Amino acid sequence: MIFRKSGGETEDILSLPVHIGIIMDGNGRWAKKRGLPRTAGHKAGANNFRTITKYASSIGIKYLTVYAFSTENWTRPETEVSALMKLFKSYLEEALADFMDENIRVRFLGDVSKFNPELQKLIHEVEEASACKTGMVLNLAMNYGGRDDIVHSVRQLAEKVKAGEIEPSDIDEDKINTYLYTEGQPDPDLIIRPSGEQRLSNFLIWQAAYSEFVYFDVLWPDFKKEDLDEAIRIYNARNRRFGGV
Repeated sequence: MIFRKSGGETEDILSLPVHIGIIMDGNGRWAKKRGLPRTAGHKAGANNFRTITKYASSIGIKYLTVYAFSTENWTRPETEVSALMKLFKSYLEEALADFMDENIRVRFLGDVSKFNPELQKLIHEVEEASACKTGMVLNLAMNYGGRDDIVHSVRQLAEKVKAGEIEPSDIDEDKINTYLYTEGQPDPDLIIRPSGEQRLSNFLIWQAAYSEFVYFDVLWPDFKKEDLDEAIRIYNARNRRFGGV
């Protein structure tokens, strides 16, 4: 539960989503509005990511998945991609240095083999160093795409069919879930997208089948703790029927 108090009286008592996904969108536009290079927007977005992550953990969210770098983002200008890689490296080094003081387990979703060896090494070190944490699971979707996630799962199952370990008729939703990057985790209850855009953009497209969506007309670097609270309030007002009556 999440509690908010005003003037000594309880104002809201809300049920927390178990798993929240956030599409961190709007860094470039945030920078453009201020006459700054897009890289400045990504830096501001990275700083806000740290703030929101720690806040989500503090209020009791069990799983938080953030869309950091998609499979399509490689098509951006080389200078921007290079700047993002430097930001990722800086974050991972910071995570190893002091973010580990937080009770947060870090996992990476996506094909990390596409990153340079130094970044891959840091990714594995952060996962290993945080594996013992018992608090919130933070999923960083890096070189992640929802369609690629499904293809990855289906290929694993095809190999098992080829090896005679399973029959094609054995393949069902549970089997596909087993080989997704989010294996063993609940589907997201709530997906939040700042920036005013209202689309999924290839984020958790299998897992989001029954997620509640909340869109904000605010760019990611300006997304506040209060906005997360508001998204949770909106989520609480929804009637989740999962296809039923």
